[in-house]
Amino acid sequence: MNGVESVIKNGSDDFKFDRRTSLNGKFYFNLKATNGQIIGTSEMYENEAARDKGIESVKQNLTQSTIVDQTT
Repeated sequence: MNGVESVIKNGSDDFKFDRRTSLNGKFYFNLKATNGQIIGTSEMYENEAARDKGIESVKQNLTQSTIVDQTT
């Protein structure tokens, strides 16, 4: 639950998305917590625009998310 809550908390802050390029030229991002720890890594994208669209999708979908505890 802490990990999920951290993603929701940090995923709305554009500065927490570390935009990267892999050695093979593909694009991806890491989502980082306030302490700098990576809490999520994206899929590989063919271009920067697709990666940036992925970041926007994460931010948009997090605002519509609800945590449901199914362990009880």
